[in-house]
Amino acid sequence: MHHGLKYYCYGSKKWSQVVSPWSNQVTLSVTERPKASLILVPTGQMFTGENVTLRCDIQGHTDTEWRYSWYKDGDSNRPVHSSDNKTEYSFSVVESDSGKYTCRGDRRSDSQRSQISDAVTLTVSETPKPELTSSHKGAALIGKPVVLYCKLDQSAGWRFYWSKHTQNPENETKTETHSYTISSVSVSDGGQYWCRAGRGTPVYYTHYTDTLWMNVTESPKAVISINPDNQVFRGETVTLRCDMQGGGDTEWRYSWNKDDYSHNSFSTTKENTISSVREFDSGKYTCRGERRSDSQTSEISDAVTLTVSDRAQAALRASPQSWLSEGDSVTLSCEVKGSSTGWTFSWYRDKDGHLFNISREAGGSYTLSPAALNHTGVYACRATRGKPAYHTQYSDKLPLWITGVSPPVSLMVSPNRTQHFNFKPLSLSCEGQSDSTGWRVRRYTHSEKVSDCSSGWRSVTGSTCNISFLSTSHTGVYWCESESGESSNPVNITVTNDDVILDSSVHPVTEGDPLTLRCLYRYTKPSNLTAEFYKNGSLLQTQTTGEMTIRTVSKSDEGLYHCKHPKEGESPQSWISVRASAAESAPNLVGAIVGVSFAVLFIILLILLWCLKMKQGNKQNINQTSMQNQRESGAEDPQPENIPLQSGVVHVYDTVERAGDAANELTDVTYSQVNKSKTKDSDTGSMEVTYAEIELKTKKKPKRKREQTSVNADTVYSELKQNTDEGDVSGFGDSTYVFN
Repeated sequence: MHHGLKYYCYGSKKWSQVVSPWSNQVTLSVTERPKASLILVPTGQMFTGENVTLRCDIQGHTDTEWRYSWYKDGDSNRPVHSSDNKTEYSFSVVESDSGKYTCRGDRRSDSQRSQISDAVTLTVSETPKPELTSSHKGAALIGKPVVLYCKLDQSAGWRFYWSKHTQNPENETKTETHSYTISSVSVSDGGQYWCRAGRGTPVYYTHYTDTLWMNVTESPKAVISINPDNQVFRGETVTLRCDMQGGGDTEWRYSWNKDDYSHNSFSTTKENTISSVREFDSGKYTCRGERRSDSQTSEISDAVTLTVSDRAQAALRASPQSWLSEGDSVTLSCEVKGSSTGWTFSWYRDKDGHLFNISREAGGSYTLSPAALNHTGVYACRATRGKPAYHTQYSDKLPLWITGVSPPVSLMVSPNRTQHFNFKPLSLSCEGQSDSTGWRVRRYTHSEKVSDCSSGWRSVTGSTCNISFLSTSHTGVYWCESESGESSNPVNITVTNDDVILDSSVHPVTEGDPLTLRCLYRYTKPSNLTAEFYKNGSLLQTQTTGEMTIRTVSKSDEGLYHCKHPKEGESPQSWISVRASAAESAPNLVGAIVGVSFAVLFIILLILLWCLKMKQGNKQNINQTSMQNQRESGAEDPQPENIPLQSGVVHVYDTVERAGDAANELTDVTYSQVNKSKTKDSDTGSMEVTYAEIELKTKKKPKRKREQTSVNADTVYSELKQNTDEGDVSGFGDSTYVFN
């Protein structure tokens, strides 16, 4: 193809040499035939009833140079539409209009044609129906955002129209995108929703969607808890738990925050365990949930504070006090400093420097009731909680001292007082009612160790322990202990560097006895010392003689005593125990012995009664015939009839004499007298022979109406007289028994 060639010409006559001049130059431009282009508006999927526009353009040429024709499905001979001056062809489509369309132009000046356009496919379908969905599959939570989606898969260029509660075009909300956002849901947002799409001018609308129901509920609030406690100790295992109020356990994922910083991502488990916590784990923790179905989040929980302290320490105390009398009750209480939740307590007793477990309780108390001498000892406790088990440190050791009424041995102290000046001598010995061999003096001091006299802190002579020079390190509790573990009453010894001490009883004071307390000064006699005496911190008396006397001691006098000199200072405190008097406990013991004796005697009497009744029955059978004959004849034989009852070395004879008519008198009484004497048999030596004589005497009674009586015919009154010859050691006296 050549562009811009210049042409000119001249003329000549035929058969003549006449030539015309050259013509003007003419430029001939040759170009490629233009190609039409077809544009479908709108593009893509079309729907029945929509207006479509087919626009035909000739590239590089103005619209007015051409006439336009549109063809369908490749038929270029029969246009579906032609226009002399319009480049657009618009019509309302039906499904039969679907097909491939082309166009071309015819130049007005010379009817030259452009090339035909590429085909454009028009697809016409029935009116579409969008789908309405929500960003949340479950109920919408108040205060949370919700997004509604109007999905229309075919083509583009749509605007979307939203209806709430009713399908009213006048109240529709229009959006340029297929989503509708409610930034903060409220109760009024609940209800029915629809949407439809529209495009073009005039607007072509799709069908409405199916109804979407939006349920609105209160947003659940997360609740965080800490197990075992908010106050924990270094090394414990801590579990943070997040619960949704009314939200169910399987619907949520959980996240944790510490001090407003995200601790971890969302997890499917509602518990977050921190193994072996440290101080840096302390802080404020919160949690929240994210619903699995639609990622809605709950309200964040209120913060809980986790405090991690150093290693836990158990503390042990005794109530009412650690010095007790035998038979009292004492309760040991164990607690964990700074924490009181979820602990199980174990109780230990010291034995030769080793702690042995004696009990394990859920509660924090261990009671000894009644307390006995063998409960004297040193105790400790500790607490445990959690899985895996976390143990506190052992408590400080606590001594428990029990004083008895009559221990097997006693610890004798010389000088006989509880308080002593330093640098003075002291002697302690084990003394018993019998032999004190095998007993040793032991002590418990502030070092919390039990030791023997032979361990180097004093000299030993048998069961006596001598200290030449006292020091404050000798302050402690001393007692005697046997090889089998028996103990004496403990004695509290206090050694002071000060110049004033209280002279008080080493051993418990008995109720009813007098008690004298003296205030001693290191350099002055007691009579020259003015002293104030205190009990449990309260002033009792002020004495110029240096001593105070309680004439009759009672249990209420038990307590902590000390004395004070206005100038020289005050003594340490000493505990004075008061025990019950022996007279108070004696009636109980006597009563028990008497009760047991009567019970034994009653059983013996029952046995004797049974034996005598059996024997009496045999006697009546033997004499029945003779007695019946006497009644029939009316004769009265004043002489007793002797019937041998037993033969042998010891002979017993029974004489029976009965009065009255057996047939008519039910109230006949038999009196029996047994005389016991001692005789000498030449063959057998000194032997006992017993004779029994029973006299039956007739008693005349007036005739009267028979009356019932509580005494029947079998009643036997017996008088047993036991006579002992001089020299008999049996010691039996006279006794009278009545048997029924």
